[in-house]
Amino acid sequence: MAASRKAVYFDIDGTLWDRANYIPDSTKEAIRLLKEKGHSVMICSGRCRGYIHNEELLGLGFDGIVSGCGTMIEYHDQVLYYFRVPKDRAVWTVETSKRFGMRPILEGREYLYLYREDFMEDAYGQKLMRENGPRLRLIDETWGEWEFSKFSVDMRDADVQGCFAELSEYYDFLVHSARVAEIVPRGFDKARGMRQLSGHLGIPIEDTVAFGDGMNDMGMIRAAGIGVAMGNGVDALKSAADLVAPAMAEDGVYAACKTLGLI
Repeated sequence: MAASRKAVYFDIDGTLWDRANYIPDSTKEAIRLLKEKGHSVMICSGRCRGYIHNEELLGLGFDGIVSGCGTMIEYHDQVLYYFRVPKDRAVWTVETSKRFGMRPILEGREYLYLYREDFMEDAYGQKLMRENGPRLRLIDETWGEWEFSKFSVDMRDADVQGCFAELSEYYDFLVHSARVAEIVPRGFDKARGMRQLSGHLGIPIEDTVAFGDGMNDMGMIRAAGIGVAMGNGVDALKSAADLVAPAMAEDGVYAACKTLGLI
């Protein structure tokens, strides 16, 4: 399959790297070849920008970054779009989440914010603290001064339905498990960010390719000209994709790029 110039979008977790932040050499080579062939290569992540700072990852040379489920869009270090939850709504959001027993992690352009006591004995919370260092701030010590675009919650022991009902006027919910959910301002998702950036580049949506593995990639996979689900991805995403690649750890990104004639 011959390829004209494409805009190629990659989810991070489970697509570009694993839980230990290991990026296969074949993935690095695929990205190098995509750029060599003249394609525009982008990250499209649910992670907020404050949590996309790994030097090895960014050193791969992405042309653009869609972060926070489309709430921030960059191209060649220029910020094209940014949404921040308004301050009064931010305070209401945190107070409501806590009232229903949620443990929030606020995700922003520069920082992540959490209550330390919520995650002291939590493996993921410890990972956040370890990887983010000065980019991590405490909710109670910065009360009302947070800058965030979306947030995630640990739902252990929470009144989940009650909380979601209260927040639903302003937010959509991406439930990853019985314990974890992403909460995103209404109208935002990866597909919206992908469309905006591709439009800025003058690349029609039919000339986009999107790679993902999780449920928050569904809109992007369906909207792209070609949607690629990783072999390690969830079954629903694989059913919706145009192509199912081998697993990330089995050179899936490289194999899919070759199959599609992109490299």
